[in-house]
Amino acid sequence: MSTSKRNTGIGKRTEFGLELEESAKEILAHVKGEKRLPTRRVVLPNEVDVKRIRKRAGMSQSEFASAFCINPRTLQEWEQGRRKPDATTRAYLAVIAKNREAVLKALVS
Repeated sequence: MSTSKRNTGIGKRTEFGLELEESAKEILAHVKGEKRLPTRRVVLPNEVDVKRIRKRAGMSQSEFASAFCINPRTLQEWEQGRRKPDATTRAYLAVIAKNREAVLKALVS
């Protein structure tokens, strides 16, 4: 039977590992009631004017759908009011409306 040692990475302390360990300690303290963690409230719009967002981007339906990985037929139905985007999609569209270039950069990278 071989007694060779395997490198498990234990003992290597990277910056990411240290941050992760610190985060875990904070969560544990929070669960025990010893620490209050900051919270943020996210407010999603109930309605999103998809057509306005697209037009402000200066894109056709085809270009917008392709650029942001949206089914073209779904985009048409949103714009014509036959369907409504779900909460996750409304959040995505809100980010596109606020910082389109960042979304495009993230999708291309």
